[in-house]
Amino acid sequence: MAIHKVALIRYKTIDQCLRNSNRKWTLDMLIEKVSEALYEYEGITGGVSKRTVQADIQLMRSNKLGYNAPIVVLNKRYYMYSDRDYSINHSKVTDADVEKMSEIVSVLRQMNGFDYFDDMNDIIARLENSLHKSVNREHNHIQLEGNKLLKGLEHILPLYQAIRKKVPLLITYQSFKAKAPIPAVYHPYLLKEYRNRWFLITHPRKGSALVTLALDRIVEFMEMSPKDYVPYTGVDFERYFAETLGVTRSERDRPQKVVLWVHPNQAPYVLTKPLHHSQQLLRQEADGSIMVRIDVTLNFELEREILGFGEMMQVLAPRNLVGFIRKRLQKAAEQYTVVKKELKTTDFGQNGSAVP
Repeated sequence: MAIHKVALIRYKTIDQCLRNSNRKWTLDMLIEKVSEALYEYEGITGGVSKRTVQADIQLMRSNKLGYNAPIVVLNKRYYMYSDRDYSINHSKVTDADVEKMSEIVSVLRQMNGFDYFDDMNDIIARLENSLHKSVNREHNHIQLEGNKLLKGLEHILPLYQAIRKKVPLLITYQSFKAKAPIPAVYHPYLLKEYRNRWFLITHPRKGSALVTLALDRIVEFMEMSPKDYVPYTGVDFERYFAETLGVTRSERDRPQKVVLWVHPNQAPYVLTKPLHHSQQLLRQEADGSIMVRIDVTLNFELEREILGFGEMMQVLAPRNLVGFIRKRLQKAAEQYTVVKKELKTTDFGQNGSAVP
């Protein structure tokens, strides 16, 4: 049985409610939550009927969708999961769903030849690999970079929808330097990924510059009134970040000519995988070393990229970046001239790795 989009919203909303075991959920409360979700995601203003939600609960209890949800009624009034760890998100994908997704992937593959779908190659490969593994119960054929411990990924979809709907957000955020979370109103403009970490580009209601928020530092957020939303009127973000390595940049920053010397051992790596799309080869020496130039704004991500090459890379220009890197390398060297403390055998795990 293929699931209709609106029906899936209802099932997921009921599931989210019942997973919150700190509240006692009556049928009327579930109806209210489902109605709110349908309005938020689909703009449906008519709400949902009592009969529909009751039918949804019965369907979730059954095996027709593969859920077999352990929904029970306490005191003939309150709905809950008898298994607190249960969620329909943990259910296996049905054959009908696999067939439907296969059709979608097939359509995407046919559209992949068009210029405006240039970025879909990796998405299609991911989808096909997941489908193949589900159908054939085989191992992965593609191993993708990921961090299952990374926080904040659950925020991506609702934040994306807030950007699409142009809704300001009350975000409770705790930076690494803050002692406690701080709530503030932001106008969201862009979600951006860098090195498997997600960021939200926003404009704070109290402020004059763009602010970048890491999703893993967002404690919670809620939507505000759309009529208070302030649209972004600055430089197009494609251009804005085209001059930047990473996500850290202010609107006042301007790209600079960064000239780098690269050791022969790392030169092939830098030539085949440029540090930035603006990279130019200025010179190639007889020993295999190279000199390249990139035009980027100076930020923390650029410094970290350069430092990652260690002694295999040297900054030749601009002068201020040379100074920044020199100081950081000097501080790093000092870490090994003074022994702060001795490691003990208890500092290592059973496999011999250091315990943080």
